Amino acid sequence: MTQTTVADATPDLGPGKGLRGRPWPTLITVAIGVMMVALDGTIVAIANPAIQKDLGASLADVQWITNAYLLALAVALITAGKLGDRFGHRLIFLIGTTGFALSSGLIALSGSVSTVVGFRVLQGLCGALLMPAALGLLRATFPAEKLNMAIGMWGMVIGASTAGGPIVGGLLVEHVNWQSVFFINVPVGAAAVVLGVLILKDHRPAEAPKSFDVLGIALLSAAMFCLIWALIKATDWSWGDTRTLLFLGASLLCFVLFALWQNRCREPLLPLRLFRSLPLTAGTVLMVLMAFAFMGGLFFVTFYLQNVHGMSPVNSGLHLLPLTGMMIVSSPLAGALISRIGPRIPLVAGMLFAAAGCFGLAFLEPGTGTGPLSLWFALLGLGFAPVMVGATEVIVGNAPLEHAGVAGGLQQAAMQVGGSLGTAVLGAVVAARVSDLLPDKWAAAGLPLLAPDQADQVADAVEVGVAPVAPNTPPELAAKISGVAHDTFVSAVTTGFTVAGCVALVAAGVAVFTKRGANAQAGAGAAHI
Repeated sequence: MTQTTVADATPDLGPGKGLRGRPWPTLITVAIGVMMVALDGTIVAIANPAIQKDLGASLADVQWITNAYLLALAVALITAGKLGDRFGHRLIFLIGTTGFALSSGLIALSGSVSTVVGFRVLQGLCGALLMPAALGLLRATFPAEKLNMAIGMWGMVIGASTAGGPIVGGLLVEHVNWQSVFFINVPVGAAAVVLGVLILKDHRPAEAPKSFDVLGIALLSAAMFCLIWALIKATDWSWGDTRTLLFLGASLLCFVLFALWQNRCREPLLPLRLFRSLPLTAGTVLMVLMAFAFMGGLFFVTFYLQNVHGMSPVNSGLHLLPLTGMMIVSSPLAGALISRIGPRIPLVAGMLFAAAGCFGLAFLEPGTGTGPLSLWFALLGLGFAPVMVGATEVIVGNAPLEHAGVAGGLQQAAMQVGGSLGTAVLGAVVAARVSDLLPDKWAAAGLPLLAPDQADQVADAVEVGVAPVAPNTPPELAAKISGVAHDTFVSAVTTGFTVAGCVALVAAGVAVFTKRGANAQAGAGAAHI
């Protein structure tokens, strides 16, 4: 069967007047929008302790501030890819960017955890519209010989923005407030919208989808919600509790029904035949595992630096410079290397470096110095960067051209699902270890016996590295409580990093099955550089 490219499906109207439809201005425009979404994925991590204190949030509340955003993104990204194919990626990009900026402002104006979580869901849905549309615009605008370079730079922006989140977040939280972490998206989003109106050119496939898989969207959303809810609540209910098992069972049932329906639906949300491609499947699984280790680990690193070491938000962000700096530097280098030798070797090596960093952090102690921390953070940055850059080529390049939008959504959905699962699972691991270790360590230190409700409150504080020292506590007693709390928290976190390291090793094995796709350079528009 002859493949139909975007250039074939959309009449070549020439380069257009001025900047409209030009490749490099298009890349700059979509990069601003993508930067805003990717930055928000990690910038909130550095603000979580401040949000927790200001709004009186529990560990589960803080996790939902992150997970609500990631889950909304994950559920809606594939649907958003289809919306772009039907109505044009330019329109969907502009709607997503506008909504993301507005919802960010509403979050900053919120005064309760429930309101923050609700607007984070809206923010995630708007981000889902933006991300696949950005990739679709690049595919339609850049000529074939320049498309790989554009995708590499697109991936570099995602990697650099994701890595830069802790630094920007630290500066804003320390010198302004946690609300500014969200307010900053308003002017950035406005700039992206103005440039988008002036520069972006509409590209619409000739055979756009005519219907929407409403049942598929509902089943996938229900499956993901039940899964994440069970993971979050398992720390309170226990893994063997009937409620936990019911939600896990409901999630499994919805996933099975979703798969069965996709095989019967005329225009499925996610055509399962895409997964007949082993490299595409491997790339998707790799993105999930990479994000699991990266986002899940970063969630507790910020609490370790701020609550155990007593660092300010900006100082903790500066201590993450080896991670963020290595990602920013190695992302374009990884893109060039992948273009030259293919994705397999860089992706395998990257996940091995990431595993080494996770296992190194598994030896953390309350007093671990800057040197060892810098080494392990640098290994993490060096390891995760190639996956950030290479996954687009592996997943999108191995998908048929008629499903390019869906494949772009799938690539980003895999990352968001992995991040949400990583935060939830590692959070459950840390909470379980705190529950196991705290009573014995508390008793061994000779601290006063706690009533059941007091023990629960102390455990909640220790789960985020906070020493539950009451005001006017004698210094000697306060030192003992702080020592027990920090030692327990660090012991629990090192278990979490051990799990993350094992996941990274599995990801390295999965990366062996990746390869450059036959469609990686096909389908670009005829616009001129």
